[in-house]
Amino acid sequence: MKSMLEALFYGDIRPEEQVVPKNPEYRSISRRLSEAMELWKEKLSSEDFNQLEAMLDLRNQSESIYATNTFINGFQLGALIMMEVYTAKEDLLQDIKQ
Repeated sequence: MKSMLEALFYGDIRPEEQVVPKNPEYRSISRRLSEAMELWKEKLSSEDFNQLEAMLDLRNQSESIYATNTFINGFQLGALIMMEVYTAKEDLLQDIKQ
C-alpha cells in the first residue's frame, strides 16, 4: 500500500472526484435542475439554448475555482492548527521535564 505522500505524488488522490454530497436534498435538486434544463431546451431556440449552456458552464467554472480555493484554505488552516497543537505539545512536555 502506498503512503499518502506517494499517492498524492502519483496523482492517486483526487478529492474533487470522490466527493458526493450526503445532503438528502442534493439528488432532488440535481433532478430538478435536469428537468428545468430540458424545459428550457424545448422553449428556447437552439442558439439561445447554447448561449444558456455556455453561461452555465462559465458559472460552473467559477464555482469550481471557488471550491478549489476553499479546499486549499481549509487545508492550510487545518495544517496551521496542527502546527500550533504540536508546538503546544512541545511546550507542555518542556514544562513537565522541568
